Amino acid sequence: MPTVILLDVSLSMTRTATDVAGETLSRRQLAHHGILSLIDYISKNQRLEFVSLVVFSSLYEIVVPFTRNYEEIETALGKLEDHDKTCVEPALSGVREMVLDEWGANATCQVVMITDGNVGVGQGSLKYSLHNYSKSDNRSFPLPFNFPAKLNIVLISSIPELQQKNTLSMFQKLIDINKTGEVYVTDTPLITANVQQTFTKMATDSYAPHYAKLHCGNMLSYVKLHPAPSSVEVEIDHTTIKKTVSDSLHICGFLDSTDVSSPPSTARHLVLPVPNREFNKVVSGAVDSEDANNSEDGKTPSFCVLLHGSLKVENMVALVQVSEDWYGMLYSWADNKKRSTLMMSLFEPGDNSLPWLGKFRKLGLARSLENDPYGEDDSKTPFPLNPTTKKSYATNPVVWIKPSGLQADVQKVLRYARKLPEKTIIFYKELNRLRKAALSFGMIELLQGLSRIMDRECRLLPGTAHPDALLQLTHASKALRMAIDRGISYEIVPLTTNFAKNT
Repeated sequence: MPTVILLDVSLSMTRTATDVAGETLSRRQLAHHGILSLIDYISKNQRLEFVSLVVFSSLYEIVVPFTRNYEEIETALGKLEDHDKTCVEPALSGVREMVLDEWGANATCQVVMITDGNVGVGQGSLKYSLHNYSKSDNRSFPLPFNFPAKLNIVLISSIPELQQKNTLSMFQKLIDINKTGEVYVTDTPLITANVQQTFTKMATDSYAPHYAKLHCGNMLSYVKLHPAPSSVEVEIDHTTIKKTVSDSLHICGFLDSTDVSSPPSTARHLVLPVPNREFNKVVSGAVDSEDANNSEDGKTPSFCVLLHGSLKVENMVALVQVSEDWYGMLYSWADNKKRSTLMMSLFEPGDNSLPWLGKFRKLGLARSLENDPYGEDDSKTPFPLNPTTKKSYATNPVVWIKPSGLQADVQKVLRYARKLPEKTIIFYKELNRLRKAALSFGMIELLQGLSRIMDRECRLLPGTAHPDALLQLTHASKALRMAIDRGISYEIVPLTTNFAKNT
């Protein structure tokens, strides 16, 4: 789970605060101490976390791209310069573009914004941005992020200062728009210890590792999940129920990888074995994670390591129950030929998340049946299960399993585009169908590329082309770019013109 540290380097951050020892420090220097505390906590508890440093004033700059070398961030903090006024909206827009380019629309991200509580002045101020957001349906506003993201705002300021400026509610409004996150205010007085305590509290709330017991019959292993799984809300009988991953994971059974195929998942987590002594001490709070990481974990046999090797050799997956009526699967995942890790993918909550396997509770041992469903030589498979109800095939679903399917759909849109205005209705029907599929799969770049292709088609139109063709192509290209953030149910409609088809 990547983290973006968004640091304010405007002139207001140069305001000073006097430490207990009489040392005068600027707000930005206090923020540096807080960031170092955050980096130190991440390096001890979430060593696989990718972290990026972005600074902002009226503009934003990516100082350190996503990296696991935290020393680069520590070095970059000492080389930062002061700039002009605070502009929050362009900075959040830059973070959105950076995360989408690097991680796509499905990766969960942590955004930590650090500022002194000033909202800026003029048109670039936070007050002006929030006024425009509430005044109209401003879809250009960067929040909420169009990827799963938690926005935490740390204010290097005291409560009396924020109340005097009446700015705390504005930062809380950002959290409300994003729907996830929290505002952290430094305790008074503004000293290094209080700032570090605020950052440590924020890190504890956001980066605390998830320890669990992995059960398989009479065997047990202590594991740690990275990143820590988030809770989900499920609607059951018009009631919203919050589900969290339990600290006891139970393996229900094993399946061939070919039977499971590539199932849809809501999250993926790295499963790391934890020595018994470390687990007991961390859970009981006797020691912190730093002492636990220093334990000799390579000398004790681990069921987790045995499970990983077995799944890799046998090419199988383990069905695991993570909570009541919530399942996932454990499998071996390799990023290259020499290195593999044990991963856990979480399915949608419910007993029937994978329809081709049927209900999980009805799965049992293959050897308990009279006839082996896999055959004597494993040449057969009982999956996928035949549905109990006959499906209607009147719809035309979009399936992009192979590149040829995607290419065929794009070419279909272009064929109808070259036959405008006679094929106007069919052109917009196929365009909306492709747009809905691209948004469902998170392929924003596909829509941007299709818009550029339409612009090229406009330039390549012959002189004998109907005037309405140029108008419709220009309208479709512009509408496609504007409709990227308008939701999956939005429909692009044809442009109304005064041209007749036969003129």
